[in-house]
Amino acid sequence: MYKISDELVASGLARIAGFPVEGFVRGSGPLRPAVMLVGEAPGENELETGIPFTGRAGKELVQSLASVGLSREDVYITSAVRSRPYKWGKKKKRNGETEERRYNRAPTKGEIIAHAPILDTEIRDIKPPLIVTLGNVGLQRLIGPQAKVTEMHGVLLETPILMWEEEAGKFVESTEIYHILPTFHPASVFYNPSVRALKEEDWRKLGEILKFQK
Repeated sequence: MYKISDELVASGLARIAGFPVEGFVRGSGPLRPAVMLVGEAPGENELETGIPFTGRAGKELVQSLASVGLSREDVYITSAVRSRPYKWGKKKKRNGETEERRYNRAPTKGEIIAHAPILDTEIRDIKPPLIVTLGNVGLQRLIGPQAKVTEMHGVLLETPILMWEEEAGKFVESTEIYHILPTFHPASVFYNPSVRALKEEDWRKLGEILKFQK
């Protein structure tokens, strides 16, 4: 199993200090995976388990992996940000009272930059034969803010990716070319059921790509 260094974790926590985030969840998977999956950020469930993509979204992802003959043990799962971004909101309790609690949210650009060296290191070390981005955040982190999963899902891209250049203070394109297949975030089917058919077709295409690579 591949594991980023404790020094990189400490650096990531220091760089993201002061942002409304909590905890840290490492990426998970082998050094030479069949596929690298790049999502947004850990949520409440992931923070509790320490495992990327757990809860309902995790079950959905496992089903998608199984549809192409893969399991969690075959893939490396990571995300643009490794700490849970949260926002405060109010929840009504059964007795009618309201309580404030933390809710998941998408990471900001600053938070993505803070943890950019972590994802860059994972990609350099693992050298994935194929990267599958799950949702807009992972896709835009690698391709740029103009990329939209609704327009690019299911299309196999051969492209440089964006990596953080600390001295320049900006993302720059890699010299290496990567294969990227964008698809929807597993949780998207819960909020927009019409996406399910599109997502399943994307995974069918992934299955064909994996057969061709063998």
